[in-house]
Amino acid sequence: MYTIKINFEQKGLEPVTFSGIAGNQSLLEVCLDNDIHLHHNCGAVCACSTCHIYVMDGMDYLEELSDREEDFIDRAVNPRINSRLGCQCVLQQGGGLVEITLPDQTQFLGE
Repeated sequence: MYTIKINFEQKGLEPVTFSGIAGNQSLLEVCLDNDIHLHHNCGAVCACSTCHIYVMDGMDYLEELSDREEDFIDRAVNPRINSRLGCQCVLQQGGGLVEITLPDQTQFLGE
């Protein structure tokens, strides 16, 4: 089981932590299941970069970065070395701490 800590760049949002998260879920699914808004315009099929996140800790617990994901990360706003797409960050079997930071979601149209 995993403990997931989510930090926010958006002002006014405090970090949250969820425990008891099972493997085989994407970090996008974890966010949505816990009422955390993370854009996913393509429907979570690795065809956009709106679910862009920063993995601060626990990268070893996630599926490896694919070439396709890397191409879309390059299109994200302010990509960094620890950038990933939430829809592609599937938790492996096992457990540990995964800490992520969500970029400011108000940067997208419609917010």
